[in-house]
Amino acid sequence: MALSWKLVIDSTNASALADFWAAALDYEVEDPGALIEKLLAAGQIGEEAIAVHRGRRTFRGYAAIRHPEDPFDEISGVGGGRRLLFQDVPEGKSGKNRLHLDVHSEPGGLDTLVARLEVLGATRVREVDKGPAGRWWLMRDPEGNEFCAA
Repeated sequence: MALSWKLVIDSTNASALADFWAAALDYEVEDPGALIEKLLAAGQIGEEAIAVHRGRRTFRGYAAIRHPEDPFDEISGVGGGRRLLFQDVPEGKSGKNRLHLDVHSEPGGLDTLVARLEVLGATRVREVDKGPAGRWWLMRDPEGNEFCAA
């Protein structure tokens, strides 16, 4: 039986990085508001565990995004399919990523994709041209995590 998974990405501002990747991938930022209200009402968490981002309550230091077509839990907002979770950590990024995302454009749309990602806050690092294998851009998200736009 195949296992379910999510990709967890360390960050310094989970909510902001989730916003970037949600826009970059056309994913949805998960809304844990109903779960937070339930946990607060039951006394299972305190206000110190909560932050407000873009007018919504979130868990402090955590944010997640999910594919808009995948199933999700109505109470927690947690996606049951393709999902990225961002978690704040005290240390900053210290080296090259050993794992990264590749964001694919429509055929012939690489330049448009790269320009859109730059508007969202990504930066170009270098263009890679593999001849018949195609070309792509090595880029960095707003926190410096490398990814490829192809």
